[in-house]
Amino acid sequence: MTDTPEKEWFAEWFNHPLYLKVYSHRDETEANTCLATILQKTNMDSLTPEDIQVLDIACGAGRHALEFARRGYMTTANDLSPFLLECTQTRASEENLSLACTRQDMRHLSADNAYDLIVQLFSSFGYFKTRDEDLQVLRNVHHALKPDGWYVLDLINPVFLKKNLTPFSSRTIDDLTITETRSIENDCVRKQITISSLEETLSFEESVRLYKPETIKEMLDSAGFTIMEIYGEYEGSAFDEETSPRMMLFARKKRSESAEC
Repeated sequence: MTDTPEKEWFAEWFNHPLYLKVYSHRDETEANTCLATILQKTNMDSLTPEDIQVLDIACGAGRHALEFARRGYMTTANDLSPFLLECTQTRASEENLSLACTRQDMRHLSADNAYDLIVQLFSSFGYFKTRDEDLQVLRNVHHALKPDGWYVLDLINPVFLKKNLTPFSSRTIDDLTITETRSIENDCVRKQITISSLEETLSFEESVRLYKPETIKEMLDSAGFTIMEIYGEYEGSAFDEETSPRMMLFARKKRSESAEC
């Protein structure tokens, strides 16, 4: 695996134990709803789970990967963070789940025709400094999928976000005060996170590139995908650019290998 420089924000933040505190509101109920939609819309809920190979490309603490495994799908959980992968593996062991864990930078994902379904959920796309790096991720996913395999990419809807952005928020979890300042700059949503306790104050940054529907469609097409449908939130409602909070793209790998890879 190619080492990721420390200066990249996600390498530090996603490997910090406080990450799970900040995002504790993202629970398993939400994950179950998301998975039910994915399995229904791809028709994989009608297939034998043990015959389906699934990759959660940026699994975090494993909310979605663990649920795939609970349902019997042959699941691989991948992430760059050793801490989050350890959380995922510990939970899988506690529940006696069959779940493989891999640690690969998604820009250097190495797999070939291995998976029936690859999911990339909860805004885990657009972390890098250049659009070309994001495009490389799409190409890597294309390589990793079997012919006709499904790719579900969950993005923020930029139009909705710009109209509903909360510039500042503050909340308390246990003995921690968490403040978050948000802005949109150069087509990226940026968040400054400050976590304070009696002992110390820590600061972290997030930056996620925003993609308009037409732009991500073009990128998926150039990477070798056919977009089948776009949904607006985890329950599977139709996508509306003005009112949908999410942009969940359901794409399939084209059988032709003529795409630039």
